Amino acid sequence: MPVTNFFAHIAAIPFEGCLNITVRKDGEQLTTSVLLQNDGCGDAAKNHIPPLILKGSAKELCEGFFDAISTPLTETSKLLVNMEQFLKGQETAKKNAAMEKKKTEKADKVDKSDKPTTPEEIKAMKYRGVMAEVDKLEAAGKCKEAWVKVPQASEFPDKAEEIRNRRASLSAQFSPDLFGAGQPATDITNVEPKTEQDATDDTITEGIPHERQGE
Repeated sequence: MPVTNFFAHIAAIPFEGCLNITVRKDGEQLTTSVLLQNDGCGDAAKNHIPPLILKGSAKELCEGFFDAISTPLTETSKLLVNMEQFLKGQETAKKNAAMEKKKTEKADKVDKSDKPTTPEEIKAMKYRGVMAEVDKLEAAGKCKEAWVKVPQASEFPDKAEEIRNRRASLSAQFSPDLFGAGQPATDITNVEPKTEQDATDDTITEGIPHERQGE
C-alpha cells in the first residue's frame, strides 16, 4: 500500500481545534470542504465562519490542497483563539467592575451609617469625643487638666450623674500639694469647671486654690 504524507502536512499547519474535512465526488470532480472548529472558543460568532471549499480533480487537489488551506487555517485558528481571549478579558473586566461597584456601595453604606444624622446622635458623638480626651489626659497623669476638660452637666443632662462621678474620681487623684500646706481640701465634686482659658490663668477654676497659695 502506498505511503501518504497527508497527515504529516496536516500536522505541520499551526492550528488549534478540530479540523473537519469532507470530500464529495462527482465523476472525476472532487469537492472538498474544510472547516476548523474550536470548542474552547465560547463566542457564538465562530458559527458564522464558513468552511473553505476547494474543487478540482484528484491531481489538482494533490498538487495545491495544502498550499490553499494552510494560510486560511492558520488565520482562522488565530481568530478563534483571539475571540476566546477577548471574551475572557471582557468577563474579567465585568467582574472587576462589579467588584469595584460593590466596594464603592459598601464604603458609601459604611460612611453613611457612621455619620450622625440626628441632633441626639451628634450630641452623643461630641460627648464621646470630649470624654476620650479626658481619658487621654488622665492616662497621662494630668488629672487636673482632665478634670477641667470634663464637660458641664448642664450641657449633657442625660449624662449628669456620669459627669459628676467622673469629676469626683479625678479630684480624688489630685496631689495634696495642690492645695498648699495647711490649706483644707475644698470639696470640688460638684463644682463646674470654667473654660480651658480660665484653667491656664493665675486664677484657676472655681473651687481649686492655686498651687502657690499658702506659700
